[in-house]
Amino acid sequence: MARSLIVFGHPHRDSFNGALASAYAAGLQRTGADVDWLHLGELRFDPLLRPHDTEQLLESDLLAARAAIEAADHVAWFFPTWWAGPPALVKGFIDRTFLSGWAFRYRERNPLPEGLLRGRSARLVTTMDSPGFWYTLWHGRSVHTAVINATLRFVGFGPVRSTTIFGVRKLAPRDLARWIARMELHGIADGRRLLAKPRLQGRRPTAPLAEKAA
Repeated sequence: MARSLIVFGHPHRDSFNGALASAYAAGLQRTGADVDWLHLGELRFDPLLRPHDTEQLLESDLLAARAAIEAADHVAWFFPTWWAGPPALVKGFIDRTFLSGWAFRYRERNPLPEGLLRGRSARLVTTMDSPGFWYTLWHGRSVHTAVINATLRFVGFGPVRSTTIFGVRKLAPRDLARWIARMELHGIADGRRLLAKPRLQGRRPTAPLAEKAA
């Protein structure tokens, strides 16, 4: 059975982001995919990477998060875009978890790293109040560059698909409902892609998995 992981980076489960993530999970499960969750706001860890502190060990919640990522064939990220970037919660999680030697490693005589999380697909779902033209022209699609190109693809995820919902503060309730329904369809589509993909062979979890979806 294909295993998917939802990394939820909004501080509130009952947000619009929460409804989107739940709909996406329902779509995945309709195809038979197994779904696990990481609610970043409920993990206990120091979000500050302290590069000069050689004793900064990973907290148990981060070890469990790594195990969940290792076990996943597909990882979907849900978070709002704030100040043209991911929330500090998401950035701190990535800084502390996606370290050299686990997520990537540099190679001799090669300026580009080897992504150690290859073989896993991903989807980024983010919401923002800005209109699409402003995000593209003024912010240069900053979140997509930082999270998709410089993080997920950097460590080997691929393919990486994305869904961006612009102008959220002006969306009517019916429009919000349409996006939630559309997100379930994205879950179904991604679940079907997982069924057609050979199961990942490689590292398996070494710590308890994250919270199981109800």
